[in-house]
Amino acid sequence: MSNALVPLSTAVGLALQAKGLLLATAESCTGGGVAQAVTDISGSSAWFERGFVTYSNGAKSSMLGVPAELIAAHGAVSEEVAAAMAQGTLAHSEAQVAVSTTGIAGPTGGVPGKPVGTVCFGWAMDGRVQTERRVFAGDRQAVREQAVLHALQGLLRFIQ
Repeated sequence: MSNALVPLSTAVGLALQAKGLLLATAESCTGGGVAQAVTDISGSSAWFERGFVTYSNGAKSSMLGVPAELIAAHGAVSEEVAAAMAQGTLAHSEAQVAVSTTGIAGPTGGVPGKPVGTVCFGWAMDGRVQTERRVFAGDRQAVREQAVLHALQGLLRFIQ
């Protein structure tokens, strides 16, 4: 785990514990990296409930209830799908807070309007959902690392 992730994951855990909240994750392009970052923290079982790695569109639909029509209309890499993933995570877990990631880590897969490095995020809690689209630079590993870091930074802001 990168040096930046340890204090960030610890801060996320402390914020969740202080509010008595459980976290669940739904990840596509990060492949479980967010869940790994938070479960690397000792005691995370007190605030981390589960993680979904929904890499395929079918998994997004069957595991999280993301409508296939939504994916067809906006693409898997979209704020709309990131929002539905986060909401679906809450519906299919015991958690009160969710974070989702869906993107194009590369080196292939970029399309016009969605270049390699595009990642969409969703954060959901208490009936509210926030989304964001970012484009990260670098190779596949760099994009995924930046996405994990951004997902956790956004989560910390969202729950505070």
